[in-house]
Amino acid sequence: MKRLCDLLISIPLFILFLPIIGIVAVLVRLKLGSPVIFMQQRPGLHGKPIQIYKFRTMTEARDYEGNLLPDSIRLTPFGMFLRKYSLDELLQLVNVIQGDLSLVGPRPLLMDYLALYTEEQAKRHQVRPGITGWAQVNGRNAISWEDKFKLDIWYVENQNLLLDIKILALTFIKVLKPQGIQNGNHATMPIFEGSMKNVEQ
Repeated sequence: MKRLCDLLISIPLFILFLPIIGIVAVLVRLKLGSPVIFMQQRPGLHGKPIQIYKFRTMTEARDYEGNLLPDSIRLTPFGMFLRKYSLDELLQLVNVIQGDLSLVGPRPLLMDYLALYTEEQAKRHQVRPGITGWAQVNGRNAISWEDKFKLDIWYVENQNLLLDIKILALTFIKVLKPQGIQNGNHATMPIFEGSMKNVEQ
């Protein structure tokens, strides 16, 4: 049922947003250069690798040794605008249509984080990851990793159609009134280095 709902919503949305997707693609090419699309491997259902698509929001600025500069420097005002209104994530509707993502679910993080999760935190991979989720409408990047994972696990254990509808409605409101894009002094979220429990072990 959830997969059917994903298709019934994501396909019309993708068609509806095609003009906006085209405009954003042209602007990204003009302001940030190539590549226009940012592709990265992320863990999907049961941790299986998937390829996600987003519009590029950062420059490729590097230091004299060839290392990428911090996100806060590479993230331009234009890139911040795309993130603020989630325009950079419109391409993830393609991921939903392909079946790699759901509209609602825990956000897919980095592959490197898989080995850092506690057994409880790893439960977030028991469902297909989503474009938006319970953590996104309850703080987004402004909350700690621990709180984010607790919200993800709560969703996994309580997911249902009405909850998904509520999250989609709250997401629409959040897009109109963007909040929680940054985490303290970080442009997005700081790198997850494992919970205190894992560090102590």
